[in-house]
Amino acid sequence: MPLPAPTAYRFARFGVKLLVIPLTRHGQPTVEPCINPETDSSTDDAARMLLSVLERLASELSLRTVGSRDLNLDSSLAHDLGFDSLARAELVLRIEEDFDVHLPTQALAVVESPRDLLREILRARSKGEAGRADDAVAAIQLRQVQSSPGTAQTLQEVLAWHVREHPEREHIYLYGDDEQVAEIITYERLQREAQRIADGLLQHDVEPGQPVAIMLPTCADYFFTFFGILLARAVPVPLYPPARPSQVEDHLRRQASILNTSGASLLITVPEAMQLAPLVKSLAPQLRHMRTVDDVRGAGNPVAVGRPGAGDTAFLQYTSGSTGDPKGVVLTHANLLANIRAMGAALEVSSEDVFVSWLPLYHDMGLIGAWLGSMYFSIPLVSIPPQLFLARPRLWLRAIHRHRGTISAAPNFAFELALRLPERELADLDLSSWRYAANGAEPISPRTLRRFIERFESAGFRPQAMKPVYGLAESSVGLVFPPPDREMVMDTVDRRALQENGRAVPVPADHPQAMEMVALGHPLAGHEIRIVDDTGRELPDREEGRLQFRGPSTTSGYYHNAEKTRGLFEGDWADTGDLGYIADGDLYLTGRSKDLIIRGGRNIYPHELEDAVAQVPGIRKGCVVAFASPDPRGGTERLVLVAETHEEDPGELDRLREEVRGVVSRTLEIAADEIALVPPRNIPKTSSGKIRRSASAALYRDGHLGRKAPRAVWWQVLRLAATGVRPRLVRGAKRTADLAYAAWAWAVFAIFAPVTWLSVAALPSGAPGWRLTQVMARLLLRLIRTPLVTRGTERLPADGRCVLVGNHGSYLDGLVLMAGLPSRYHFVAKGELKNHWFPRIFLSRLEVAFVERFDTEKSVADSQRLVEMARSGSPLFFFPEGTFRRMPGIFPFHLGAFKAAVEAEVPVIPVTIRGTRSKLRDGSWFPRRGAVTITVGEPISATEKGWTGSVQIRDAARAEILRVSGEPDLVESPLRE
Repeated sequence: MPLPAPTAYRFARFGVKLLVIPLTRHGQPTVEPCINPETDSSTDDAARMLLSVLERLASELSLRTVGSRDLNLDSSLAHDLGFDSLARAELVLRIEEDFDVHLPTQALAVVESPRDLLREILRARSKGEAGRADDAVAAIQLRQVQSSPGTAQTLQEVLAWHVREHPEREHIYLYGDDEQVAEIITYERLQREAQRIADGLLQHDVEPGQPVAIMLPTCADYFFTFFGILLARAVPVPLYPPARPSQVEDHLRRQASILNTSGASLLITVPEAMQLAPLVKSLAPQLRHMRTVDDVRGAGNPVAVGRPGAGDTAFLQYTSGSTGDPKGVVLTHANLLANIRAMGAALEVSSEDVFVSWLPLYHDMGLIGAWLGSMYFSIPLVSIPPQLFLARPRLWLRAIHRHRGTISAAPNFAFELALRLPERELADLDLSSWRYAANGAEPISPRTLRRFIERFESAGFRPQAMKPVYGLAESSVGLVFPPPDREMVMDTVDRRALQENGRAVPVPADHPQAMEMVALGHPLAGHEIRIVDDTGRELPDREEGRLQFRGPSTTSGYYHNAEKTRGLFEGDWADTGDLGYIADGDLYLTGRSKDLIIRGGRNIYPHELEDAVAQVPGIRKGCVVAFASPDPRGGTERLVLVAETHEEDPGELDRLREEVRGVVSRTLEIAADEIALVPPRNIPKTSSGKIRRSASAALYRDGHLGRKAPRAVWWQVLRLAATGVRPRLVRGAKRTADLAYAAWAWAVFAIFAPVTWLSVAALPSGAPGWRLTQVMARLLLRLIRTPLVTRGTERLPADGRCVLVGNHGSYLDGLVLMAGLPSRYHFVAKGELKNHWFPRIFLSRLEVAFVERFDTEKSVADSQRLVEMARSGSPLFFFPEGTFRRMPGIFPFHLGAFKAAVEAEVPVIPVTIRGTRSKLRDGSWFPRRGAVTITVGEPISATEKGWTGSVQIRDAARAEILRVSGEPDLVESPLRE
């Protein structure tokens, strides 16, 4: 069943692009009017024309279109569009040309939005009738035709926007047991049925902010109930339903802890559970009511519960409990919408996409990623009940084929299930429409990714569609995504170096200790990640540590659990509980910190071993668990491995056990202390199918997961204890060496800084101070043992006629540039530094060129002075990003440097710095050891004049620096003045 797609129309006269979503109102597409009848049409025309000018210029500036930014008359020129002073000057020139008006000079300084600009345009046209122009501008309310509710602050506002814009648009295609679409839910029907639930909830005395638990399978009533709770301003608490009716009693006992911690007084559930209401209420005393959906369905009367705010709790997402008891993650509307918008930008979604999902709606990946994300972006959602998928895995791929699905997400095991499908079930399968196949929510197997691509490439599946991703409930759902157009990136590292020293050392694929890691991509826009050691200090690239994050999607903590909330945060950074490292801007996960097994002083990552053992014929895939058991005799941990199998014959079990033992030895080069083979469904899992290692370990300690006499003898205990000494000593020595290095580096700097400052202050301005500073910088780097390699200096022109531009990653950049580049040049710095005597004296002696950023007239004068300097042979050095951040990545470039180069008719030379960010990050005062390289690129000359030439060489220089730096492209983040 192909789904409708939006159509792009262009307003012919003014070039304003409108996105029109096909609607089903009377079966005909409609275009909603954009003109406010109460304003003059010529004023509306001028407003549209101005927005068109802004869209074109913003596209040139930020290397992307601005459609997803919801450009309107009240957008901020600085914060929404990233217009700096030069961009504003160019904007005024274009406006004067296109509108045939002359704007006053002060217009550059006072305008903050397109509406302000329009006011100046109309004033110039009306020649003095300012009052009339102001009234006309204030009355304009052009309504943007959008594919998403960009200004919505709550989920309720999102749904209301869709109902207002396209009530009959199909939102959800819900599959039934016959493998066909059983129901279609439009936006209008979703709101109407949800309103009935809200009405019924109020009749059950549900109050705003009160948690209401939902335990329903994937069905239409689930969608209606979830949103009905929201419309009543209560807080949904999704619980996973029992897989089979026969499991209801046992299942409810396990859900009692969530009911108790959430404080839910009402549980909406399936009819089969109602007979157990007395049992549930005895386990959760605060639970007053258990009701079915029909019980709480009211007449749909309007409810007066007030307007929710962005900071209100949207719902409680209980963690799966893979490492402990489930915790209720508090997610506000602001958290959710920030995450949904950031994921949409990362996936480059539009309403032309189709999301196919079988993911459970009680899990964040299915609830937020699939449903709420699809709803926000007007994406049709094809929803398959998870139990139907598990019974017939082919239905997932068939639905993508049938509906021309473009986005679908699943844990690794689902891709494994697809690999087991027989060819007869895949006949004529076409997966060419699938552009983003997100694999996440559990450890990702490189073997699975590669085999899936190979198996389904003949069905049109493209290698670049496979996307390993990372997220967690504490960040709403998504955190790290790879770029849409990139194929998978793998990192092959030395297993022993990672296990013993925590260093991800690259090795060839055929290395005997090769271990393949999957690149997960970069943080979502507006979010940050870092890797820290046990003391909380940030680690450089390729060193393993704890993964932390922060950003607008981050939860405020766990519901009614202050102790766990305190343990979650370190300042404003949240701890994921995962281990990993960063290389070239990509995140690589190595395991869960709580699951890490330390045996003989080596770190063993359970998921790697479990994945290897799961490949043994006779072992159930996804049903292997490895964990540590304390060994008091050896002072170390015993490695225990439990695997499920259908085999029952003792001889076959012995053979299988030996085969597993061999896999363990080949993978880790050590033997497992205990291998237990157990019948199916003995290994505990979470609601989302993850192995519960801590629960498995507890069962093992209690004797319920296979019992076998210890195999170790006295010499083996002694050997294990001995082998554990060296790695422990190495790690302790490394920590001590890091502290010693940081102390030494700061001691050297404390001596060099005042000596250099005083010496330069006493010398005449210009060359003497520069030469002294250069000598001191080189000596300082040598003393703090920082190798500096400079390449390409022969490309610097002998006459000095050039403009140099470089990436900015650390406070150390200026120092290493002075030490590494042979010739003298003039740094261009912000004018605010002149306001402080300490930097002013030092920088002035070095003849740094200061530029005013906020006073327009001074800024123009400073720009002209820079042009004259470049033209006369005084080379300039710009950091066109404007500032630096702690996270790896190249941000958009300001145009000032390139405008100066074009006007001076000199080339731009890109200079790429690598290593300074890892050595000393923004926000950190703990220097790390590491080498630094400077690469001078080929000169780039403009072939065009003016603005076009500036943009041309800006893009070329940035592309070269991006290529050499190895850092991710962060062009999606708006420029800041």
